[in-house]
Amino acid sequence: MGIGVSLDRTCDQALDQTGSCLFGDRNYIHMMKANLDALETAMQELREKRDDIARKVSIEEDKGLEQLAQVKGWRSRVDIIDSQVSVLLKSRETETKRLCLFRYFSKNCISSCKYGKDVSKKLIEVKELLSKGVFEELAGKKLAAKVEKKRIQTTVGLDSMVGKAWDSIMKPERRTLGIYGMGGVGKTTLLTHINNKLEKEVNGFDVVIWVVVSQDLQYKGIQDQILRRLRVDKEWENQTKEEKASSIENILERKKFVLLLDDLWSEVDLNKIGVPHPTQENGSKIVFTTRSKKVCSDMEADDKLQIDCLPANEAWELFRSIVGEDPLKKHPDIPALAKKICEKCYGLPLALNVIGKAMKYKEDVHQWRHAIEVLSTSSHKFPGMEEKILSILKFSYDGLKEENVKSCFLYCSLFPEDYEITKEELIEYWISEGFIDGKRDEDGSNNQGHDIIGSLVRAHLLMEFEKEFTPAVKMHDVLREMALWIGKEEEKQCVKTGVKLSSIPNDDINWSDLRRISLMRNQIEEISCCPKCRTLSTLFLGDNKLKHISGELFQFMPALVVLDLSGNLLLRELPEEICRLTSLQYLNLSNTEISSLSVDLKGLRKLISLDLEWTSLTSIDGIGTSLPNLQVIQRVERLASCVQRLLISGVSAEVITLNTAALGGLRQLTIWYSQISEIKIDWKSKEKEDLPSPCFKHLSSIDILGLEGPKELSWLLFAPNLKKLQVRNSGSIEEIINKEKGMSISNVHPDMTVPFAKLQSLTLWNLKKLKRICSNSQALPSLKFYVEDCRKLPKAVIREFQRHEQE
Repeated sequence: MGIGVSLDRTCDQALDQTGSCLFGDRNYIHMMKANLDALETAMQELREKRDDIARKVSIEEDKGLEQLAQVKGWRSRVDIIDSQVSVLLKSRETETKRLCLFRYFSKNCISSCKYGKDVSKKLIEVKELLSKGVFEELAGKKLAAKVEKKRIQTTVGLDSMVGKAWDSIMKPERRTLGIYGMGGVGKTTLLTHINNKLEKEVNGFDVVIWVVVSQDLQYKGIQDQILRRLRVDKEWENQTKEEKASSIENILERKKFVLLLDDLWSEVDLNKIGVPHPTQENGSKIVFTTRSKKVCSDMEADDKLQIDCLPANEAWELFRSIVGEDPLKKHPDIPALAKKICEKCYGLPLALNVIGKAMKYKEDVHQWRHAIEVLSTSSHKFPGMEEKILSILKFSYDGLKEENVKSCFLYCSLFPEDYEITKEELIEYWISEGFIDGKRDEDGSNNQGHDIIGSLVRAHLLMEFEKEFTPAVKMHDVLREMALWIGKEEEKQCVKTGVKLSSIPNDDINWSDLRRISLMRNQIEEISCCPKCRTLSTLFLGDNKLKHISGELFQFMPALVVLDLSGNLLLRELPEEICRLTSLQYLNLSNTEISSLSVDLKGLRKLISLDLEWTSLTSIDGIGTSLPNLQVIQRVERLASCVQRLLISGVSAEVITLNTAALGGLRQLTIWYSQISEIKIDWKSKEKEDLPSPCFKHLSSIDILGLEGPKELSWLLFAPNLKKLQVRNSGSIEEIINKEKGMSISNVHPDMTVPFAKLQSLTLWNLKKLKRICSNSQALPSLKFYVEDCRKLPKAVIREFQRHEQE
């Protein structure tokens, strides 16, 4: 009896389910065909939306942004359901063929009911995903990467050292590792290996921070490098050292970090920087490189790792890999000669690299024999750097054919260690020194100067990079030491930079015998001595704390050609005796508090370059007639024809007019934080009614920041040779080149029809109202294009410019 009851109930349940499938609200069999059609349509719509979002995300990622997690999750769920729906649709034909009696019944009710139910469920899920596929933003700013991977060349003999360093870092009881050894031995290369290994094997570290420290220890520079890694915002840039230290501490005390400090010359006070001391409890680590074993002790390193030069077999392996096999096969004597040259590198990786690259393209056996002769003439009697490194590195210097190129290279060593100097600034020094001529092409550049820089870069004697979007160079520290060693004898140079001098050294410098002296980045407050230096041609006193300069200093400097006083923020006036510098051609007073040039400058009749940028200058009475040969000057309107770099800052005016005739030499234009409704261009001159080519033919760089008032910048058409344009944080600008204004200009001047024909770099940032760049982007050259926070700028415009960037 009990069994019968159980069977009856089972049958009842089956009938209820069948009835529900056939006649209820969930009529899965009868609705199967309609649901399948709806599912197929909805899925296709979902795929299209997913693909559109993927394309937009790709555009945002190309701008350096990162896809939001909710967008990534939604796309992942769409991919999953897409696969599931595809499986369901494969059974569509089989399941629909089972339907009968106007699709109310099935030849296999249970199977069809289950399939219909799955279809209905997926349709609901697809529609839900469709409704959720609406996002206000698809991507946002990237968080700082845990590790910034660095490029590294393949090297020999470091594998075991990498292993030792890694083992030390991974030991819980080890907190600080000091890596020490002579210059050029591979310490930075080893540190780079560690940095990149941490990217692959993070091992629970939250962030890895790389900081370059130099001989001239600057806590501000260290703090800035750390904050750039830790904070996306830039609010910290205007903070004091104490505020920066507090910010660093607040962030790092909540993280397990690795701090990599490259090239320590003295102890670094972590408390001043704001870096919490690593402990076994917080698990953080500090790894640093230094040339001094003493620094390892001063930094209380738990572990010390010395890097030595490569043994003979590994040195030969590295040298051979750099030279390549082809040159070694050109003559049977070359391999033996190559080994002799390799031996003279004393296993120093830097020397092996530099000499190897110099010999890479020498296929004549006589060239190899000559190289041996040249290397053998260098002195090996002096210990240390001079004996085993500098005389070897000098071989690359000796390979420079022209004497003026050698002088140009040695001149770079006058600047402090790790000093970043723009190419244009360096060329101005070379011109004033007479190393190169002062000829310029149509955009104001000196081609000879750029050619020499290129040759020095190719010879691996200078490194090039960009300093705030401006091409710049600097010297590797070991190569700088070599240049100082050579320059001391060949160029009679004396360099004491960043050594905390408080006064002009008089006893340990033979002023009477020197041609160039650099005392940059010291703490000199006053100059009262009067050394006799009749052969001195160059004097660098920049970035000191000068308040007063005695006139006696200039009494005995008849040959002085270059005088750099820039960066002395407390210097307010010049002594009258400066007029005695009758040979002076270059005078740099930028970043000083000099407010007038009331002193008599009539004696400076040979002066061709005067830098007054970022000064407090208010009066220039008499300067025009006093300096008849002046060619380059900054921020002096009455001598506009000499202006190469013009800064308009904090100006409030309805209209500003720039005259192409008066500003004929203008190369760089900067407009910062000004309220100007309209910028006009005037090409009329007193001598002529108008000019045949009324444009700024030398103007190659324009930087506009915080300019409010104008809606467009069509006047940029008057800069046909513009290479770099930055427009940032200007809320009123709606378009860069207005079509109507552009046409009106081109109607009068047909040669100005194509905007930005020579543009190489375009930066647009925080332009809330910007809608258009220009009407004709087809003629644009390939360029570096960066745009951020220009919400009204159409995506199609951005894509078009990005296309030019890729080309």
